[in-house]
Amino acid sequence: MPEVIFDVRWPDGSRQSFYSPSLIVEEHFRAGGSYPVADFVDTSRTCMRIADQRVRQKYGVGCAQSVVTMAGIERSAARFAGDEHVTLEAFRR
Repeated sequence: MPEVIFDVRWPDGSRQSFYSPSLIVEEHFRAGGSYPVADFVDTSRTCMRIADQRVRQKYGVGCAQSVVTMAGIERSAARFAGDEHVTLEAFRR
């Protein structure tokens, strides 16, 4: 199953990379796109749920890494107001 790393820049300029077990994030975000933190978290949650379902369909079990990714996104996003912007800088395969 194709996987992707996506690199983000938070409103304070810090950078962080996240893993997706599916290319679904490329369907919901674009490289260079800027998103309100609240929207980024909501869309990431949707992506990780779909990624988990895709892994479950293919292998018969869910993907623990999608849960870890979402926890990291939520933890980092909690430092910012929902209307501040996060930039998705790049996708890496």
